[in-house]
Amino acid sequence: MAYLFMRKHQEQFSIRKMAKLFEVSVSGYYVWKSRKPSNRHQFDLALVQRIKIIQQRHKGRYGSPRIWQELRDENVKASRKRVARLMRQEPVTIFV
Repeated sequence: MAYLFMRKHQEQFSIRKMAKLFEVSVSGYYVWKSRKPSNRHQFDLALVQRIKIIQQRHKGRYGSPRIWQELRDENVKASRKRVARLMRQEPVTIFV
């Protein structure tokens, strides 16, 4: 969380001062900043795109249980709770 704050506010405050405030190292921030997204994060992004496609196909009428079932039918490995969490975090706008 500190690194996210530091990245958002790096133009307002110096990285060195924010690192001292949050008691993290400056080098740790730069290592975090250059790190590639994790496999889980990449899978979540792909899953969100698949969820949007399913919701658009069903005109926004499907909730997480039905979408999860469709994903299972397509052999996508994701739990019902994960699908529900992603749907909460990424609201889908349907253009009908």
